Amino acid sequence: MLNEWQEFLDYTEPVSYRASGKKDTAWLGRFTFEALRDFSGMARILTILARGFLFHGPDGEVRSEDPRSRLETARQGLCAWCSMPENKRSRKEWQYHTDFSSLREEFPKLVDETGYGWFSRHFHRAMRFAMEHPDLVRKSYAESAREMDRKFDKVWRDKVRQFQTPALSPNTEGAWTLRFDDVLADAMELGPLRRMEAELPAELVERIERVRPEQLPAKVLHTLIAYYVANKPEDGDWVMLPVTNFDCYFGDTNFGRKYLNMLPEEIIERSHSFGISRYRVRAEYLPG
Repeated sequence: MLNEWQEFLDYTEPVSYRASGKKDTAWLGRFTFEALRDFSGMARILTILARGFLFHGPDGEVRSEDPRSRLETARQGLCAWCSMPENKRSRKEWQYHTDFSSLREEFPKLVDETGYGWFSRHFHRAMRFAMEHPDLVRKSYAESAREMDRKFDKVWRDKVRQFQTPALSPNTEGAWTLRFDDVLADAMELGPLRRMEAELPAELVERIERVRPEQLPAKVLHTLIAYYVANKPEDGDWVMLPVTNFDCYFGDTNFGRKYLNMLPEEIIERSHSFGISRYRVRAEYLPG
């Protein structure tokens, strides 16, 4: 969540489909099973990808050219990552394409010659792992994987079409869905990816420990405070809390289901309304 360049790599490099036991979720990559099932957290993922395409070279170096000159390249990168093969005979003439195998030469890691993008390949491989190794994954995952795998292509193909809806489209549905236009605009505003670590001063760590609930991992509090410092706007105190993405970062759903309710009010104040979760850290628990 703080080393955003590493996050970009996690979404574009190969995943190791392995597990040493049911608590080992390496086979999911930087996702939870629930995030794959619901396509949740996708806004942040696509924005991280767009910022990588706009501002960085292959090794992570910040490009010197105007990022606006790379907007079309970034859009193509998003299309390649999301790519989904299509039956040209069943696609209606007015519908957006979803097969971007033509971009394979420019984005060989993100789309293959058959039109499957990085995400669709990862989804199917993760589901296959769950089906083939029920002894290494949670029972509910093994039981759900086959049906999720069967339904994925059609559902994701519809999502990819929605992503391409223009920002000024008169289509009512387009006004409420995640779109590449919005992702690129957010990416331009946020700028290059950051590389930070959740390291807090020793004195602050000691103060946190005095009020930290025993069952709440210290890493959760430290990461939330560091993330707050990195994302706090100049003209406000509240920071958006991307719960699903924190779940993916920590490797399970304990953050959203368990740890959020354990956050000490002496340190963190939370607000949730209209489906938006945000938080602020009290001044005495911020690094000096």
